[in-house]
Amino acid sequence: MNNDSQYLIDIDSLSREYADGANKVQVLTNLTLKVEKGEQLAIVGSSGSGKSTLLHLIGGLDKPTAGKVLVHNTDIHRLSAKAQGNFRNQHIGFVYQFHHLLPEFEAQDNVAMPLIIRGMKRSEAQKKANELIEKVGLSHRKTHKPSELSGGERQRIAFARALVTEPDCVLADEPTGNLDHATATHVYELMCELNREMGTTFITVTHDLELAGKMQRQLHLEDGKLAPL
Repeated sequence: MNNDSQYLIDIDSLSREYADGANKVQVLTNLTLKVEKGEQLAIVGSSGSGKSTLLHLIGGLDKPTAGKVLVHNTDIHRLSAKAQGNFRNQHIGFVYQFHHLLPEFEAQDNVAMPLIIRGMKRSEAQKKANELIEKVGLSHRKTHKPSELSGGERQRIAFARALVTEPDCVLADEPTGNLDHATATHVYELMCELNREMGTTFITVTHDLELAGKMQRQLHLEDGKLAPL
């Protein structure tokens, strides 16, 4: 694939199986997926269909049994563990159903953390973090700890943290699954707004068809394979 390819994610013949005692469980089977730069993609499927496994493989958090995952023209699974970590810090952001914010830190430090890990001075990292917190509409809550924020506010801070490194792609795993419908709708609208404003690719896995419908493209994961919804 050429460096000027329109595809940010290029997955070819991807399979993943797990051992369950003496048995093998096939989660993904010969899966192919291409995601363009700046695309909003929703992947829907029932619990246990392999949605999270697919995201973990794209992000280099799991290893495939077979096949290849290219992210930004790089085969992420051929990198060393350290190089994978650096690659994720540069190119990939993550948002989960449970926000995974650090409880002892204020919102601005949670958002700044990926930049601090990268080696940026804390003051500079906080400045950039506060710009993202303003973007998600929570400047008035930046000095609050996660326990002082509502569920929707925590997820908005989690999105700010995922975007603070200006990644090419954000992988969102059921990011609204722990929210009421109104708050979930607001979070999805925010995600679409950030996509349009920043050009970030969003790949979201969810079981909520209504919310998935807000994305540009929808795919259904079933029996280890993807198909148009």
